[in-house]
Amino acid sequence: MASVRKPVIVRKFSRDWSAGYAGATLGQSPSELEILDLAGKVLRIGWSEVKWVCYVRDFPASSSDQANPERLLHKRFSIRPRAPGLWLRLTLTDGDELEGLAANDRSLVDGAGLLLTPPDMRSNTQRIYIPRQAIQTLEVLSLIGAPGRRHATATHPRTEQPDLFPSDADTP
Repeated sequence: MASVRKPVIVRKFSRDWSAGYAGATLGQSPSELEILDLAGKVLRIGWSEVKWVCYVRDFPASSSDQANPERLLHKRFSIRPRAPGLWLRLTLTDGDELEGLAANDRSLVDGAGLLLTPPDMRSNTQRIYIPRQAIQTLEVLSLIGAPGRRHATATHPRTEQPDLFPSDADTP
């Protein structure tokens, strides 16, 4: 059974960050984000301060990871993504640009933020949650459909299959 709390790294606009565990109701509180930090204390961070929340595989262990704990090296796709969804480009309020794949559902319109799949799936960051207050512009680059689902086209009308062997009534 999956854990109710997931490991996250919260990046603030002030460039500092916090690591901890977020609950399943991330983004549903209109005023603040609540995480359980690594020391076991509850941290409350106002959404106006949050740049993004990264769901990560593990927390930074070495001092070299302190500058970039999310290990989010690629912020843009180098080629067209293959996974289904909406390919988005976001400009955040601090001018930082980020691309990602979002689900093609009502969460784009409703909700307090967007949940994106980052360009580099092999990095430490598995998903990125960006609160709506942090988004300055949003651009849809492409809609990528699910593979294997082909619709019948109107250019090839169906025709009856010819009989291979004529029936007795057709012979003279």
